[in-house]
Amino acid sequence: MKDKFWPFNDEPNVMVITSKNILERKTEILTISHDEDDGMWQFLDNSDLNEDDARILSLKEICEIDETVKELANLPLGWHAWRERRGSTWYKKINR
Repeated sequence: MKDKFWPFNDEPNVMVITSKNILERKTEILTISHDEDDGMWQFLDNSDLNEDDARILSLKEICEIDETVKELANLPLGWHAWRERRGSTWYKKINR
């Protein structure tokens, strides 16, 4: 049964990609993508992510780092969202 307070269709323990800096709370989540090919979520800042800095967390853990990402729980597959800084408006667009 789905938790009525959990906004995502994915389970809280689904794996997501983020960066070491976001995990360590040195930078903010500024871009989110919901990959069309595999359904993977990516929660990133505006820097280039290299393999050494990539981290795998659960969706629940990323929500604990920044609860505002829940606003994009219905982001369709193949779309991405971005904002200038935490607290600013999210903009959405299909990946092309």
